Amino acid sequence: MTYILEGNISVKAALQAKRRPVEKLIVEDKKHDPDTRYILHLARKRGVMIERCSRSCIDEMASGTTHGGMLALCGEREYQSLNTYRQRSVLFLALLEGIEDPFNFGYALRSLYAAGCDGVIIPPRNWTTSAGVVGKASGGACEYIDLIVADGIEGILKELKEQGITLVCAQRSEHSCDVYTYTFPDKLCLAIGGEMRGLSKAVRSASDENIYIPYANDFRNAMTAASSSAILAFEWLRQQKLK
Repeated sequence: MTYILEGNISVKAALQAKRRPVEKLIVEDKKHDPDTRYILHLARKRGVMIERCSRSCIDEMASGTTHGGMLALCGEREYQSLNTYRQRSVLFLALLEGIEDPFNFGYALRSLYAAGCDGVIIPPRNWTTSAGVVGKASGGACEYIDLIVADGIEGILKELKEQGITLVCAQRSEHSCDVYTYTFPDKLCLAIGGEMRGLSKAVRSASDENIYIPYANDFRNAMTAASSSAILAFEWLRQQKLK
């Protein structure tokens, strides 16, 4: 199956990350800025076909008009496994569940990658059908960061335990801890649920520890997964810098 990535940032990320085959670049015939020239250089190095065409032609192929005159026809993304991290003494993984909106998912990946997250565990939903949206929302982070597909969540949870990775769930409960008084473990998997569905019962039951983000007022609604990801991930980064 062929997927379309749109815009310089997403296309450049796919070429640099080398996690998916890039079959062809379609570039507006009047587009000659320095960033575009660099992307074309990367494409030629990888032997990717380059086609020049009009803006109207690209508009017909793209999902909207924010493509900036650059598209890439790509294949399936490669995914990673937990075995990749067996020898790591310091590790930051995230587990994302219940996120329905591709923009929210992309924003979460952007924050996690920027904060130094090593990999993200995701359910077997086919996000590749929204590859263009996720690519733009994540600023290309979806191509760079490791993604581990949990075909069976119980199996992934068991692997985390076997590898000594602490599962920390972002959820308020009787024994949950304020994130700003919590000390993150060296080997962490941070579970974050969508604001509507939250985390599954299997993940909540397997949790080693629970943390929450304190609010300044009596606001009772959950934050978006993207916002929670940013706050929690950058608190992890802050603590790392103090070590």
